[in-house]
Amino acid sequence: MNRVRSIAILGVIGLAACAEPPVSPIPSAAAHLVTRSIQGAGDGYVIIGKSEKLPSTLAADVAAAGGVLVSSHPDIGVAYAQSSSTNFRRSLSKHGAIESVTPDHVLEWVSPTAARESADVSAEVASIGDNEGLYPLQWAPAAVQAPEAWNAGYTGRGVRVAILDGGIHSAHIDLASNLDVAASKSFAEGAYNEDVGTFWHGTHVAGIVAAADNSFGTIGIAPNATLIGVKVLHNGSGAFSWIINGIMYAGTPQSEGGAGANIINMSLGAKLDDKDKETKADIRELKKAVDRAMKYAHQRGTTIIVSAGNGGLNYDDEKNLFKTPAQNDYAISVSATGPHGWALGASNFERPTYYTDHGKSLVTLAAPGGTDGLFVVDGVDQLCVVGGIQRFCEVFDMVFSTVRGGASSTGAYNWAYGTSMAAPMVSGIAALIIEKNGGRMHPEQVRTRLEQSALDLGKPGNDKYYGGGWVNALRAIQ
Repeated sequence: MNRVRSIAILGVIGLAACAEPPVSPIPSAAAHLVTRSIQGAGDGYVIIGKSEKLPSTLAADVAAAGGVLVSSHPDIGVAYAQSSSTNFRRSLSKHGAIESVTPDHVLEWVSPTAARESADVSAEVASIGDNEGLYPLQWAPAAVQAPEAWNAGYTGRGVRVAILDGGIHSAHIDLASNLDVAASKSFAEGAYNEDVGTFWHGTHVAGIVAAADNSFGTIGIAPNATLIGVKVLHNGSGAFSWIINGIMYAGTPQSEGGAGANIINMSLGAKLDDKDKETKADIRELKKAVDRAMKYAHQRGTTIIVSAGNGGLNYDDEKNLFKTPAQNDYAISVSATGPHGWALGASNFERPTYYTDHGKSLVTLAAPGGTDGLFVVDGVDQLCVVGGIQRFCEVFDMVFSTVRGGASSTGAYNWAYGTSMAAPMVSGIAALIIEKNGGRMHPEQVRTRLEQSALDLGKPGNDKYYGGGWVNALRAIQ
């Protein structure tokens, strides 16, 4: 099973995976909650005010309890403080206008080393993608009929997509022209265009959404959309406050100092145990804080699209588990599909992957996320050649997109698979929908159009693997 992940890198093309097979149980994130200082001034805390309001005297109240107020979001009644006092939480919690004071836990939201009825998918058509040198390695755009949508004139132009993730390689030739550098911002360690290693999860996600139509490399589902890098993770980990800050910033209009995003893509998630005695109260309050931030962005007109998760679990059965932000209010949660043997002629792009989390209580829509199931599930162990490149056959079933590469690289690419790759497919299609409708749409209208245009696969209606259906770009803009 580890063979795929150890393939040698050649040129600008590599290999990574963002999924974990369900045969290896994934421990609850609640068992690994860690509280740490972000600025070296003591432990961090999330403060939630009653009735979505904060007391006007909060800075003084925090100081009196032995802490320092770091920042606040008066619009949603959430603030952050730091304190080294062992009595800080207990003391501030007594305030009549404060609902809770909770440690600002740090989680691993993305692995830093990551990686039925058939749909009527038409043959690949000539399109702007044909000019990209590595387009032959991209099966996913044709699977969701993106080329037909491009030919109809829709490429996401004028639509702003915030990538809430790790660092985005701002000098990448496929991303630079679409990246709004001025609006990009970091709420985590390092700048928005910094991270660890040579993969950079956020960079791979960004390319799936909007790698440019520039006759080089790859092409995104919405190749003329505007990308905004909002760094909320570093090396795959981040504090709840970083996530909340990112959502608030992305959802705030530019005229008010925010990113002005039409769409937020969050290819990240944590599995929380609602029944864990030690963390139950903290989880409840942190979920509430995230809900408030997502409600704010939704009300300001931002569509929020997130990955469902890679644990292979049915959340209809796992009653004690909660996936954040996929199960938070206002999220469009995306499961993953992928072919078994595309390089061998397979076209079952709508097949649910073995690793995808699922359940009617979790999944809103399904989209291509790629898989190594040809080897892991089917046991096929052979080499294939696509576009003049030789790899193990299952590699070509993954999603090919932009990555960081080496220190001087501006054009590196990589394969990866996971619901992290499925969510930006939907974000790209959402950008096409918003462009067609004049550049602005209410999030509920976007959700409705995505569901109405999706292919109803699996059991009729809402299905545990497909939710409201398997997305289709052409149908979405018709």
